[in-house]
Amino acid sequence: MSNHFTGLSLGPPLGDQRLDLCDLYAFQAPADPARTVIILNANPNADALHPDAIYRVNIDNDGDGLTDIAVSYVFAPPQGDRQTFSVFLARGEEARSPEAVGEKVVSDEEVSFGTRARMVRAGDITFFAGSRSDAFFFDFDGVEKLFDTSGGRNFTAPHLGGKSPWTGVDSNASANVFSTVMELPTADLGADPDIRIWGRCSLRKDGRLEHVDRAGHPSVSSFFNTDETKVEYNAAEPVNDRARWTDQFVHLMGHTGNYSREEAIAAIDAEGLLPDMLTYDPSKPARYPNGRIFTDDVINHRLAFLSKGDIPPTGLSPHTDVLDEFPYLGNPHPAAG
Repeated sequence: MSNHFTGLSLGPPLGDQRLDLCDLYAFQAPADPARTVIILNANPNADALHPDAIYRVNIDNDGDGLTDIAVSYVFAPPQGDRQTFSVFLARGEEARSPEAVGEKVVSDEEVSFGTRARMVRAGDITFFAGSRSDAFFFDFDGVEKLFDTSGGRNFTAPHLGGKSPWTGVDSNASANVFSTVMELPTADLGADPDIRIWGRCSLRKDGRLEHVDRAGHPSVSSFFNTDETKVEYNAAEPVNDRARWTDQFVHLMGHTGNYSREEAIAAIDAEGLLPDMLTYDPSKPARYPNGRIFTDDVINHRLAFLSKGDIPPTGLSPHTDVLDEFPYLGNPHPAAG
């Protein structure tokens, strides 16, 4: 749910799990704090990604809300249980093109669908693409009890007060995800002192690219949008977020946490929620909302934010199968029998 359910009726974008961006992480490499790890996960089925889609990591390093570095992952049509991927790296004005442009730094390398994680090195950058254990933890049954999801409202109308909704069961304990991972020298990011990161999934339809999903702050798209606004939000550019979405966010927070307009805007600004880009200052330890690490309980964080602290924590623990080495997410769980 961190960024799931961004399509209509609590489904994936366009009804296609391959297009569903799940989670975005950014943190210092454990073995070398002078390097940064950026992970963009998609497809909770952890199978092949869409061959007509572009999966993009966008980085703004000067605070203007526009992309200064773009890393685009594209995937060949799957052949049986195999698939290959390529990566393009663009900088400056070229990075603002929605296409996979720039230098082709990875060409037709194998996707990892088993427990062997294939690393691909391109100069000082290391890449990975393939199925991994999902590090995101949440109590989905409890969330469903907490929110009224009828009428296309998604998770925008919580039932506050009364019996705790939490079941104590991690719905994602044995889940897998398709992960794209890159590790690069932090100096290459041009952070001054921070950067803003966001993910984009675009699908080529009838000869043009349609922006179908995006990921920035965890749980924002899921909790702040209804079916009426999801398609527009997913296609929107972060540079326009503050002007377009502030009133909607303020209105929702008034209902979920009894925020005044001034309180809501102050809370949004304190977290850097709009524009919806993950802020990361590599000179400070990563912990959401400064980047994001696997142990961050982003659901508890978001529910406390929405309710002004009234929703109790779920009591769940982070997953223990994550790694201290590349690609950091654990081996994929065996397929259910």
